[in-house]
Amino acid sequence: MSAIPQERRVVTAIPGPKSQELQARRLAAVAAGVGSTLPVFTARAGGGIIEDVDGNRLIDFGSGIAVTSVGASAEAVVRRASAQLQDFTHTCFMVTPYEGYVAVAEQLAELTPGDHAKKSALFNSGAEAVENAVKIARAYTKRQAVVVFDHGYHGRTNLTMALTSKNMPYKNGFGPFAPEVYRVPVAYGYRWLTGPENAGAEASAQAIDMINKQIGADNVAAIIIEPVLGEGGFIEPAKGFLPAISQFAKDNGIVFVADEIQSGFCRTGQWFACEDEGIVPDLITTAKGIAGGMPLAAVTGRAEIMDSAHAGGLGGTYGGNPVACAAALGAIETMKELDLNGRAKRIEEVMQARLATIAEKYDIIGDIRGRGAMIAIELVKDRASKTPNPEAAGALAKACHAEGLLVLTCGTYGNVLRFLPPLVIGEDLLNEGLDIIEQAFAGV
Repeated sequence: MSAIPQERRVVTAIPGPKSQELQARRLAAVAAGVGSTLPVFTARAGGGIIEDVDGNRLIDFGSGIAVTSVGASAEAVVRRASAQLQDFTHTCFMVTPYEGYVAVAEQLAELTPGDHAKKSALFNSGAEAVENAVKIARAYTKRQAVVVFDHGYHGRTNLTMALTSKNMPYKNGFGPFAPEVYRVPVAYGYRWLTGPENAGAEASAQAIDMINKQIGADNVAAIIIEPVLGEGGFIEPAKGFLPAISQFAKDNGIVFVADEIQSGFCRTGQWFACEDEGIVPDLITTAKGIAGGMPLAAVTGRAEIMDSAHAGGLGGTYGGNPVACAAALGAIETMKELDLNGRAKRIEEVMQARLATIAEKYDIIGDIRGRGAMIAIELVKDRASKTPNPEAAGALAKACHAEGLLVLTCGTYGNVLRFLPPLVIGEDLLNEGLDIIEQAFAGV
């Protein structure tokens, strides 16, 4: 656990004067297209706290977008990465390899769903992992088409922008996009017209029908889905949807890819969110929570699929950097030692109960959803109409930030407040954060 005191402290306006000075420098030097949720400049972070340059301590309900699940300065991550820094920073695994890369691949084979033979390839970012999963699936199947889903998010590279369903801010003005990408419905229970109880069966039937009619199953290399959709609004596909799509893929020789970049590594109370309905993906993409904040990503999957790309066809100069691999081994060690799956389930228990109580008072809360420490509130004008209310999401986030609680928004309609606390957050901080959320609702 970090040496930073695990208590909220607000001593200046947020952002404070030093952060404002740094923001002026940033505006002069950093491209305007790189945004920030909250322009407070971090000095230290750990546990459930971010300390800024002005001495404010914010409760962290963001984890750097589900990255610092083990905290932003976890002892095992710092220890292992520091030791690796002393030995060497880089050789390029494709030039002269090293043990850390192999050890991470071994851990991924052990932790990911299924008892089949597995192999991995390591990269730098989630988008890179998804892009390489497509390359591998195309090499294996000798097909081209890729199927993705409404509300899905898969990255900011050209191919992964094509896979992503949300225009602003991810795609607008950046085309043309990669071809042979097809989008089908997802079982978004809260907004399914015939009700959430019908969403799983109806959405999967619609999706499969569209694939058969519009693309032809024999042309599909891969079906890619987030088992809990992240940027799209923490949408948990209605029960039955994922098993039906997975079975369709299996029956038609299609590579089923679980994009677990945001939902993986204990975030939902299981090592991987797809385990909830017993899904065993052919390939699984990971990043974010894998390495305690160091840049690392992976594609892990069935050995025969992973081996289908020709030698030299996969890689990248920094992919599986030795310091990042050491950090990943430290993060996984921490997850096991502290039972962070159990911690995530406890966070869910606390948050769901408190948020349900708040929802009794406020009609703008349309839906509370998610699993583990991946929880969201969808905000609406009123429950009857379910009209998205992005203004409320923005106002609530701003109110929380002013009180020293970092929260994030998301959703295709921009109307979702999402909560991604570090899995090591203390329960006192968790409850204090929920108190601030409750107060914010009272002011909106």
